[in-house]
Amino acid sequence: MEITKRVTFIAKEGCEDKLKELLEAMVIPSKKEKGCLNYNIYQYKNNPRKFMAVETWENEEALDGHKNSEHYKVYKSSYEPYTEKKYTDELDYLVTL
Repeated sequence: MEITKRVTFIAKEGCEDKLKELLEAMVIPSKKEKGCLNYNIYQYKNNPRKFMAVETWENEEALDGHKNSEHYKVYKSSYEPYTEKKYTDELDYLVTL
């Protein structure tokens, strides 16, 4: 079963560029991972301190693989000093065409 997550980050004042750099570094290697169906990072136009990652994985195994990747470990050990707040929502796909 597909897993889609939306992860929201609020950068600390003055840390927008560093957080953006860390998040952008996740995109290419994540998209290359087995089971990655979607992985995009967005920065809010009306609030440049706010970022959103939207990611979809084929299944729990693919998501676990992502969480054990080297680039995830770098991100996980680096984002907190630049982040004021972070929260995650799991999304359910409601319409199938």
